[in-house]
Amino acid sequence: MKVADIMTRNVLVVGPQTPVTEIARIMWAHGVSGLPVVEEGRVVGIVTELDLLVRNAHLHMPTYLRVLDVMIPLGNPRQWDEQMRRALGTVAADIMSHPVITTTSDTDLADAATVMLDRRVNPLPVVDGGRLVGIISRSDFVRLLAQDVPIA
Repeated sequence: MKVADIMTRNVLVVGPQTPVTEIARIMWAHGVSGLPVVEEGRVVGIVTELDLLVRNAHLHMPTYLRVLDVMIPLGNPRQWDEQMRRALGTVAADIMSHPVITTTSDTDLADAATVMLDRRVNPLPVVDGGRLVGIISRSDFVRLLAQDVPIA
């Protein structure tokens, strides 16, 4: 079975300047876990429930070690910058995950499931020839399981 057999073809998308509140409304109204961010027909990012969740989570403040009069950051300061960018973002471009992990329509479902599991991505945009042609999510695999459809 291939990705094309289960993918959603009419994909809801947003642009880089779509407000975060509008993205949340679209996701909630349509019961989707993520929206590809598309610019000129190409996927430039994706906004998922996790990207929206960071706005309501406690941010992990960076820890510093003071040696004499020098403050040395412990950990990765880029993680703090990334958390702040996402927490304070107002449009898709501010909060989206990028680069986007994608698959193609002729990929075996087992391979797509492995990518989703190993890379912890949901949903997974389907791109052929650089253009968005569909999307699959964990719920598509749950649906197959509920219908007792083997994917191999």
